[in-house]
Amino acid sequence: MSSCSLTFPSRPFFSRLPPPSPPLPAPTTRLSFFSSLLLPPPPLSTHSSSSSSSSPFDSSSFLSIHHHHRSSSLRASWQPPKYVYPDPIPEFAQAETEKFRGELRKRLLKSRDAFSSGGDGGGGGDIDTVVHICAEIFSEFLHKEYGGPGTLLVEPFTDMLLALKEKKLPGAPVAARAALLWAQNYVDKDWETWTSQQSK
Repeated sequence: MSSCSLTFPSRPFFSRLPPPSPPLPAPTTRLSFFSSLLLPPPPLSTHSSSSSSSSPFDSSSFLSIHHHHRSSSLRASWQPPKYVYPDPIPEFAQAETEKFRGELRKRLLKSRDAFSSGGDGGGGGDIDTVVHICAEIFSEFLHKEYGGPGTLLVEPFTDMLLALKEKKLPGAPVAARAALLWAQNYVDKDWETWTSQQSK
């Protein structure tokens, strides 16, 4: 039996086949374009309008928030005008000092025992000195600082107490308290009476 040999080509058989041609593009681009021209446009959705009306960022809400913010800013930035007190009046200060001097002396004479230094037999010999010191301090305050109701301070009466104690005069607390009570009851009223008479 004769042997036969099969000869295979050196290159695979399928390598001789021509390469497959690329697929043709589907002719849908132009059709889609023309169909979009022929078809009616889709109806507008009402969901967007309803959602926009209820949106927290719509124009009415924004204007309301802006107006409220502006009003709050204006209220925060507005400051009431400050009241400017009148300047001290030298004529009033001089007249009120003389009145203070006489009224304080009358009040201290009612407590003359508190102003006795021990060598005058309890006659209150230091009252005139106490009144003079208190009147000098009160006069300086009226000339430099007092400008009507709202400007009466406690500092001058504290200065009276300290000055009397520094000079070791008797009755310093009694004199300072009497001076303060008189000033609280009369100085503002006397100022208003004085200014009203001057304006006539």
